[in-house]
Amino acid sequence: MESNVLSSILPVRIYYEDTDAGGVVYYANYLKFFERGRTEFLREGNIQQDTLLEQGIAFMVKKVDMDCIKSARFNQLLSVKTEILSQRKASLTFRQKIFDENKELLCQADTLIACVNLQKMKPTAIPTEIIEVITCAS
Repeated sequence: MESNVLSSILPVRIYYEDTDAGGVVYYANYLKFFERGRTEFLREGNIQQDTLLEQGIAFMVKKVDMDCIKSARFNQLLSVKTEILSQRKASLTFRQKIFDENKELLCQADTLIACVNLQKMKPTAIPTEIIEVITCAS
């Protein structure tokens, strides 16, 4: 089911620790930036992942389709744009894009996350209150 959804922007500064021997951002670090973007997206909707954990629920990454288009470098200020591409009963697909200061697209990813019951370690329906927060009224 496609959703009419909100989006958020997270600024990320590139530090020396984020780069590889070639002086560019190591590809796996983009996954960390995307994770932070998803976390802040939820936090902006007052959805705290530690509260979900207390309820025995967690979001877990099932699949990532990432395309690295252009390398980021040390000291650049990037923007991670996060939005929900689609929603199902027990999963969300996030579309995330990383832009440089000139709004040039550097990397993008579609990430499928599953809502999981931690006791059973099986998919479970996303709580209604979360769906209400992350989607806009049509």
